[in-house]
Amino acid sequence: MNIQHIPQIKHTESGNFFLLAGPCAIEGEEMAMRIAEKLVGITDKLQIPYVFKGSFKKANRSRIDSFSGIGDEKALKILEKVSKTFGVPTVTDIHTNEDAVMAAEYVDVLQIPAFLVRQTDLVVAAANTGKVVNLKKGQFMSPESMKHAVQKVLDCNNQNVMVTDRGTMFGYQDMIVDYRGIPTMQQYATTVLDVTHSLQQPNQTAGVTGGRPDMIETVAKAGIAVGVDGIFIETHFDPANAKSDGANMLHLDYFEALMTKLVAIRQTINQF
Repeated sequence: MNIQHIPQIKHTESGNFFLLAGPCAIEGEEMAMRIAEKLVGITDKLQIPYVFKGSFKKANRSRIDSFSGIGDEKALKILEKVSKTFGVPTVTDIHTNEDAVMAAEYVDVLQIPAFLVRQTDLVVAAANTGKVVNLKKGQFMSPESMKHAVQKVLDCNNQNVMVTDRGTMFGYQDMIVDYRGIPTMQQYATTVLDVTHSLQQPNQTAGVTGGRPDMIETVAKAGIAVGVDGIFIETHFDPANAKSDGANMLHLDYFEALMTKLVAIRQTINQF
C-alpha cells in the first residue's frame, strides 16, 4: 500500500516513517483536541506523515466495569472534528460488522484489533467499505500467517491494507517483539510496529493490564533500525489517569524528544 492513499496525509515525500498516534480511547472532546494539536505540531515540525489514532469504543476489556467509551456516535464525531480541524486522517478500532459501516462515515482508516484479526466477516466488512484497513497481528499468530489476513482484504478488491505487529505472547503475562517478523510481513503489506501495545503485561490478577513504558524508546528505536514502515504509539498528557491502557502509554511531554531521535535514526538508515 502506498501511504499516499490515506486521505489528507502529509509529508509523504520526507523519507520518514509514518506515524499512527493518539490516546487509547476517546475520553472527551477537550482531551482529544489537546492531544491532536500537540501531535500535529510535532509531526509538522519533523515532517512525519501522521494519522491521529483514537478508539471510539473499547470492547476488549479485562473486566466488565472497565471504561468502554463515551458513546459511539459521540466519540466518532470527535474523531471527525479532529480530522476537519487539523487536516489529518484518523484511525479507529472496529469490533463488529456494523461498526465497520458506522465508523467508515467518520474516519479514514479502519483498524482490526489483534484479538479479532482472524474474524473473516469483520475483515471483509472493513475491506468492503473501501477504507484503508489496518490489520493488527494477533498475539497468537506468526508473522507468516498474516498473509492470509491481508489476502482477505485484497480479495475484496481493496488494495489499501497494512499490518501492525503488536508483540507476541510470552508466557501468560508478557509480550515480546520478534523483529524478524517485520521484513516477513513487509512481503505482504506495508508494516507498522505498535510500540506501546508490545509493552503490555496482560492478564494481571487485578484485571487491569500492566505495561513497561520505560521500554518504549528501546522498542521504537529497534523498529526503525530494522526498517519498519510505520510506528504506532499511544500517548496521553496524564497516563496515570487515562481511562484505558495508561500503564503502557507514552507521556505526551516526552513525545517530541522520542520522535526527534527516531527521525535521526531513519535518516541514517536511509543512507544504506
